[in-house]
Amino acid sequence: MSLRQQAVRGVFWSSVQNWGSSLLTTAVTLVLARRLGPAAFGQIALASAVTAFLGIFVSQGFGQAIVQRAKLGPGHLDTAFWMNVVGGVVMCGLTLLLAEPLAILLDQETLAPLLRWLSLGFILGGLGATQGAILRRHMDFKSLALRKLLAAAAGSAVGIAMALSGCGVWSLVAQNLVSTAVGTVALWTVSNWRPGSRVSRRHARDLLAFGLHVVGMEVLQVANRRGPILVVGYFLGPVALGYYSVAMGLLTTLFRILTENASTVMLPTLSRLQGNRDQMRHAFHTATRLTSLIAFPAFIGLFGVAPELVHVVLGAKWANSVPVMEILSLAGIAFSVFYFNTPILMAHGKASWAFWLSALNTITSILVPLIVVRWGIVVVAAAFVLRAYLTGPLCLVLVDRLLGLDWRHYLRQYTFPLTGSLVMLAVVLLCKFTLYDRVSLRWLLLLSTGTGALTYVLFVRYAAPHLLREVFEFIRLAIPFGSREKA
Repeated sequence: MSLRQQAVRGVFWSSVQNWGSSLLTTAVTLVLARRLGPAAFGQIALASAVTAFLGIFVSQGFGQAIVQRAKLGPGHLDTAFWMNVVGGVVMCGLTLLLAEPLAILLDQETLAPLLRWLSLGFILGGLGATQGAILRRHMDFKSLALRKLLAAAAGSAVGIAMALSGCGVWSLVAQNLVSTAVGTVALWTVSNWRPGSRVSRRHARDLLAFGLHVVGMEVLQVANRRGPILVVGYFLGPVALGYYSVAMGLLTTLFRILTENASTVMLPTLSRLQGNRDQMRHAFHTATRLTSLIAFPAFIGLFGVAPELVHVVLGAKWANSVPVMEILSLAGIAFSVFYFNTPILMAHGKASWAFWLSALNTITSILVPLIVVRWGIVVVAAAFVLRAYLTGPLCLVLVDRLLGLDWRHYLRQYTFPLTGSLVMLAVVLLCKFTLYDRVSLRWLLLLSTGTGALTYVLFVRYAAPHLLREVFEFIRLAIPFGSREKA
């Protein structure tokens, strides 16, 4: 297959992976949301924030270094594997030592046992990190997707069974560990590579030259995402954090489904285009254009139906999450526009640029909530959205230096998705206003969502038919059983 078809089919399998795993994970969350209160979700959010931060040091950035590196020898892979395993063991031990002090610091006595059990995931993840990176380098996204779905299905089955049995928050802990273990076993099954003993300082230096910037950037990204959660949990308590984290979790799931599909494929694809500025610019424009075509109506639609969605899916006790979800949905537009900037920097080997941009985002993502947290979670959410729109364009300026963007063309490609989404929102609000007292909330959600979706499709069909043709062409290339192009 040509690189173009490899990339498109990579997006297809990445979509299968993200949509399937997100659906299964969300199913567990919804089951627990109806059985548990906001306080329990707040505890899990705190534990996840800690493990997400420490988990970065397991892979040490070697995964992306393996994907990006032009020349890769067996010694690089062996070195990466054994250092990942050591990193997993070290992070597991560190978590066991820090669990009790962190629980005391955050005044959450139930946090320590959660952290101790979740720390086992570091070792399991370290055992499969190198195999996953090899598959991404070879753009074998089909194997990655099937592995992820198998892992998510196993974890979700255990999580739901335990939730129905009354195991509470431990259902999420079991889901996480089972999913990680099954995923690691699957990676060893589909990958032909096996670790050897060709470990050397030279190979470690080669990987660390790129990987250290990746680690630094990932640390900052986790602090960027989890910082507001820690601020809300510390100053406002687990109940407020539960409302905030559920709203943020649904937004993150939607973002992962809509945007990360293409982003997963972008780095290996762009890395193969190193030195070809025109093709890289074309790939960047295509990714942002097609993503906005889907992401804009999704996030703006979420803003329109958030009250009904929360009441129907989660229940009335989660009503305080509605204004937070409405505000955070507006950040999804900015994320979908700016999300592909970082892969451009990484493909050019500019990991240091991405690191300093992440540093700026992290500093502001922590300082801003600290300043406004006294006014509650709604103001924290609003500040989060405002910060995203103010800092996002800075990375785009650096992309322009590397690719030489045609700004008129770049901005014009968002015209139809944004206009169509606003027309859709108006129709959704009109539908809700007309039917509010005449049908149940469940039917109001279904009718307003369906009417809005139909409105958007018809708008694009008649106002921008070329975009639909482009989508259908990508679908044709993505179908795994279609005709193959010669490389």
